[in-house]
Amino acid sequence: MKTYKPTSKSRRQMTNVMYRGVLTKTTPEKSLTHGFRRSVGRNSQGRITTRHKGAGHKRLYRDVDFLYDKKDIPAKIKSIEYDPNRSAFIGLAFYKDGEKRYVVLPKSVKPGDSFIVSEKAELTNGNRLPLKNIPVGTFVYNVEVKPGGGAKIGRSAGIFAQVVANADGYSNLKMPSTEIRKVRETCWACIGTVSNDEHHLENYGKAGRSRWKGIRPTVRGTAMNPVDHPYGGGEGRQGRGTKRPKTMWGKVTGGRKTRHPKKYSNIFIVSRRKTGKSRKS
Repeated sequence: MKTYKPTSKSRRQMTNVMYRGVLTKTTPEKSLTHGFRRSVGRNSQGRITTRHKGAGHKRLYRDVDFLYDKKDIPAKIKSIEYDPNRSAFIGLAFYKDGEKRYVVLPKSVKPGDSFIVSEKAELTNGNRLPLKNIPVGTFVYNVEVKPGGGAKIGRSAGIFAQVVANADGYSNLKMPSTEIRKVRETCWACIGTVSNDEHHLENYGKAGRSRWKGIRPTVRGTAMNPVDHPYGGGEGRQGRGTKRPKTMWGKVTGGRKTRHPKKYSNIFIVSRRKTGKSRKS
């Protein structure tokens, strides 16, 4: 991690990932980029559905390949690049047939390294193959939920899922959340751990960096008026005044289960995730 001299109060705490020596290219491949408009927490009607989002630096979208539909064609990583739209590093892959694509990179990959998407691929870092061909104990990322549906699980920086069992047409995966879930053995996954594993150690240090990222301030409920929040009002600093913690709309939080008992994917969960401060992976 990169630290800074304490030239100000915010600079004292600020840390950043050491990009120098890791990234090999500063400008993206023009043919694989396009402009886009971020939702910033709004739905199709323009109403805020997720609070604390908005503004932030303008971004250029990189078309990252999550389908991996070019099978049995070797590819070579030409560059390691930063992507403002995700926490992991991306790499420009040159396939042997001449096509270029961006892919999410695994940990410890270097320019010049190669990978292949094949059922007969070796169990090496970055290769992609079906879960039925991956032995128990292997770390995987970019995992499909449905065969041919593209990578959905394990795409963030430093993340991986672990294969813990293969039986009855399913593979049991231990998720980053500690949940153990069944996924069809015909789904594909990449071998390894996602790059930029120091991302979670980053400290913004000041409010301005959050605003650059598009994160708006979060106001405490106790600092609001009674009309705005169940915790609002009172002379001086008051307790919340309610038996259970609530959201600003009165919905109970902290302890109440929110998962629907008839959710379609319940049958695929072998073990629910561990919660609380004492959670162990």
